[in-house]
Formats: sequence, C-alpha cells, structure tokens
Amino acid sequence: MALIVQKYGGTSVGSPDRIKNVARRVASHTAQGHQVVVVVSAMSGETNRLIDLAHQIQPKPDVREMDVLISTGEQVTIGLLAMALKEQGVQAKSYTGAQVKILTDSSHTKARIVSIDEQNILSDLENDNVVVVAGFQGVDAKGNFTTLGRGGSDTTGVAIAAALGADECQIYTDVDGVYTTDPRLVPEARRLKTITFEEMLEMSSMGSKVLQLRAVEFAGKYKVKLRVLSSFEEGGEGTLITVEDNDKMEQAIISGIAFNRDEAKITVVGVPDKPGIAYQILGPVSEANVDVDIIIQNVGTDGTTDFSFTVHRNEFNKAMEVLKNTVQPHVGARDVVGDNKAAKVSVVGVGMRSHVGIASKMFRTLAEEGINIQMISTSEIKISVIIDEKYLELAVRVLHKAFDLDQEEA
Repeated sequence: MALIVQKYGGTSVGSPDRIKNVARRVASHTAQGHQVVVVVSAMSGETNRLIDLAHQIQPKPDVREMDVLISTGEQVTIGLLAMALKEQGVQAKSYTGAQVKILTDSSHTKARIVSIDEQNILSDLENDNVVVVAGFQGVDAKGNFTTLGRGGSDTTGVAIAAALGADECQIYTDVDGVYTTDPRLVPEARRLKTITFEEMLEMSSMGSKVLQLRAVEFAGKYKVKLRVLSSFEEGGEGTLITVEDNDKMEQAIISGIAFNRDEAKITVVGVPDKPGIAYQILGPVSEANVDVDIIIQNVGTDGTTDFSFTVHRNEFNKAMEVLKNTVQPHVGARDVVGDNKAAKVSVVGVGMRSHVGIASKMFRTLAEEGINIQMISTSEIKISVIIDEKYLELAVRVLHKAFDLDQEEA
C-alpha cells in the first residue's frame, strides 16, 4: 500500500463528465489498497471568469477581495469531486485550503506556503477516506483567504506530498509527460522518460507550462518523487522527475527547449554610471510587486549607461508607470523605453556542464535564420535569449532540430 498525492488541473476537471472520470481513476487506486489525496484546480475557464467579474466591478480590484473571490473556483471542484467519488462507492471528504490548514504569508494573489497542518488529512486517510483538497489557496495568520498565483495547485499538491511524506506525487494534466519542447509547436518533440529536478526547474522558469516553478522547487527541496501523467489516457509511465543522473549527464547534452511568449523588455536610458544605480531602478519596481527576470547593464560611456531588464507582459504597464513617474525623475534618466512584444527562448540540459560550444551553436543557428538576439542570460545548465516575438516559433523549431532533440534517446 502506498500513499499517493494526485493533482488534477483545470482541463482534467473541466466538466461533470471529466470529474466523473477523475473519480473513476482515483477509485481504481483505492481498490488497489492505496491511500489517496487529490488536489484539484478550478474547472477550466472558471478563474478567468471570476477575474473578469472582478474587473467589471473594480478596474483595479482590491487584492484581498480578489483572493476571496477567485478561491471559490476550487471550492466548487472539491465539492463535485467528493460527490463523484461517493457515487463510485468511495468514502471522500473535501477540504478548502483554510480547512486543511495551509498557512501562507499575506502576499495576496502571490502568497507563499509557510506550513501545512497534516493531522486532519492523516486522520481521514486512516479512516479510509479519499481526501480532496482545494489547490491554489491557503489562509494567512489573520485568517484571510490567500491564493498562490497562477499554477498554484501544482505547488499545493507537491507541498502536501512533502508534508505527508507521500510515496509519490502524480501531476495529471492534458499532456502525457514532459516533452523536449511543446509538441503543438514542434510535432517531432519527444516525451522524456526522466528529467532532473534541476533541468525541470530551468524549464519551468524559462516558460515550460507543464509544471509550475514553485512546485518543482518544493519537490527538489523535499525530495518528493514527482511524476507527470495524462488525465485523458489510461496507463503510461509519464515523465519521472529525479535527482541528477550522472550517466544521463554524459548522454544528453540538451534535454529541452523552453520558451515564453509573455515577455516585455524595458530599458532605462542614460542613467548615471555609479554604484547603487541598479538598486535605485529596481527597488521601486520590486516594491510595486513586479518580478524582474533577465537584467543587463551596458558598459558606461560619458558617465552614463543604459539599464535593461525583462518583466512579465502582464506587468509591463505597471513597471513602465513606476519607472516614468518615480525612477526617471529621481535618477535623472534620459528616457524609459519598452517593448511588450518580446519572447524568450532557452536551451536547457545538465550535459552543458561537460560539453563546450553550446552557446556558439545556439547563436549560429539563430543567426542563420536572421533572428537577432536582444539579450542573453546564462546559468550552469541553461542559455536564454530574448528575441522579437514574431521569430519565436521559428527559433524553437530550428534549435530543436540543431540539438537533435527529434532523435530517440539511446
């Protein structure tokens, strides 16, 4: 008998029939003697519907009340799934994040998990219940509802698996594993049998939508056995996310190509080239709760320099407003210019540690297609470039082929 945490995304529970299908799948695991905790998202489209309602009432919705509103999406799903399980003859009990209790900080719409009280879940499991938990949400120390941000149900699933010491955390989604890149863009993309936590972290942070970044961080930190599976196909091993495999590091140089369309590039032009200028620019941006990604500061000439960075496209206007109204007059910049039609493409692989020439091959491949690189960022196992969005699909296809990702693993 194993303790399994299963997480189902919005498309997996997108209709009553799909919820019934999830219930049948869960029932098959309990019939094998396993204890099962199910974490679910809101039904597909529901969170967007609630956000639209909020904006019809208040152009800039109050973040506390926004969390009260959008956390109801998952509450609907847990109630329906618990009912569906009971129809299958399976004892089940639903929990909101507050009922568990999933304690978070007070950063509304972007909260981080502080702790999980697992006692109620363990007690119900011992009494042969399937426990159905609302993903994406928690409660702060003052009892306020909080949400974890987009994709937060993945984080909830992995965090609960860690708290319970689960044997495996299974992420069920609309794909049957982690692919070398998005197969909708590159039909030749392959499903990976395994990928390291480190590679998955980079893939998630660089735009891969299969797993949420914070979920992978949790899994790596607490050594949670993590597997990605399809909720629409029976059987299959999916993709296992593991600790680093030294044999694999010698075999696969690049594991995948990640990309993100939702990039915006901002440049603060002609700022004084002096110590502390980066903080003076990014401090107010951070205080506005805007996440910054790639950062480049040019070599100074004539006592000034240009400072460029990227943000999520949804936060472009907020960042530009802060920079123009607060930073530009304070630091004496000549101008603030932005481009919200940028995209990021990344090559990721632990094999980069033991192979040279990856960057030059990537840059040559893009140059041969006439694709200009605007910004570059690297880590030990990843190279990312910012390019014009109109070249994104071409860049992904040519890089996937250049690094032989369409070839079957040996």
